[in-house]
Amino acid sequence: MSSHQPTTDFHPKALLTACILPGLGHIVRGEIARGVYIMTSLLTMFVGGIFLGGVDVIDSKEDRVWFYAQALVGPAAFGVDYYHQNHLKVMANTTDRSGRMALRSAFPTEGRKPDGTVLLGGRPPNTKSVGRMNELGTLACALAGMLNLIVILDAGFPSIRPRRQQPTPRAGDAVAAELAGNVAISTATGGNG
Repeated sequence: MSSHQPTTDFHPKALLTACILPGLGHIVRGEIARGVYIMTSLLTMFVGGIFLGGVDVIDSKEDRVWFYAQALVGPAAFGVDYYHQNHLKVMANTTDRSGRMALRSAFPTEGRKPDGTVLLGGRPPNTKSVGRMNELGTLACALAGMLNLIVILDAGFPSIRPRRQQPTPRAGDAVAAELAGNVAISTATGGNG
């Protein structure tokens, strides 16, 4: 049975795969249990933040600074943001810097038509969470991303992790153990040696 010893060399493949999914870089390096623990914990934190504050906690347009940290989780953050921008937001009556219709969260009395325009009197496809729930959800997703940055760096540039090894017996140790055993036997039997 061979044990895989982690090395301290640069691992570009592990670095790139860690950017795709949290913990995947460690799995590629051979640290499967560690990679699964990382993947489970960070994705649970990310999804928990979305459950806590709603899908709108991932928003690259209205909360750009927070999204920079959340994007470090990888493609999952970009997928949630794409869904939020293209399926839950309504088009505002203003244009953004590029001349396109600006997207915004719907007001409580607005709905969304299939083309994305405002439907007055309809039900909004998504309502922004209020107060602390939105803040806590945004923070949880951002923390998952920032922790994943540390994980990405650890996968690509692993640190030295000394492993506790059993000491190898030396020739003198065997003689000393035999003498100690003889002394214990002679003491127990009452002999002089």
